Amino acid sequence: MSGPDTSILTYRQALAALGLPGPVDHETTRQAFLRAVKSARPDHPAGDAERFREVIAAWHVIQAEGPARPALAPPLRRTAPLPTLSIDPMLAVNGGPVTTRHRGRTFRLTLPAGLRAGEHVRLKGAGRDDSDLFLALRIRAADGLSVLGDDLFMQADVSPRVLQDGGRVEVLTHAGPRNAWVVAGLEPPVRLRLKGLGLPARGRHGQGHLFITLTPAEEAPSAAEHLLDRFARGWTTPRLAA
Repeated sequence: MSGPDTSILTYRQALAALGLPGPVDHETTRQAFLRAVKSARPDHPAGDAERFREVIAAWHVIQAEGPARPALAPPLRRTAPLPTLSIDPMLAVNGGPVTTRHRGRTFRLTLPAGLRAGEHVRLKGAGRDDSDLFLALRIRAADGLSVLGDDLFMQADVSPRVLQDGGRVEVLTHAGPRNAWVVAGLEPPVRLRLKGLGLPARGRHGQGHLFITLTPAEEAPSAAEHLLDRFARGWTTPRLAA
């Protein structure tokens, strides 16, 4: 029985000749052609010359009549960045008024305490057709403080002797001076955690903490110098202080 007349193969017949149920991408079609032509090669024991000619003809039909492939992939469309509102860590901790501009308009907002990065702030009527616009919140590092999740992070200089021998350190934090005890023999970097001095609890977020990285610095005051300084501040009269 002779095979079909390869000169009148339609596009659908050509796909079927390669074992494809319908149009597919170029690479899948090419792989189907390679498999079919390999199995039909006349010099193979199971080859078939007529089948080989059919596969070759099918490939030519597909190449000529198949869907055109673009020479270059279309450029990726970059989505416009979402509008953001940038605040500093202290505004995230305490909340308060903030001013922002959008599309030539000025908006004054009062932010609640404990906002987290990624939350959204609504600008009423700031979108197109006077719809509301939601700004993604970004908390930038400022004044030595940075925010990650619920927690605040800062660095503080400390005398190398304190890290070597241990002792009390006083760190000036955003919530005022705080004392901590350092055990002897710690290798830098040394990080302290002051519980409850991070972002305040809000919604599903719990109370954050303050993490302080102690950096050895020769000019940093020792624990004894801290005590002397506090004693002097406490006992100096306003007249002498002046």
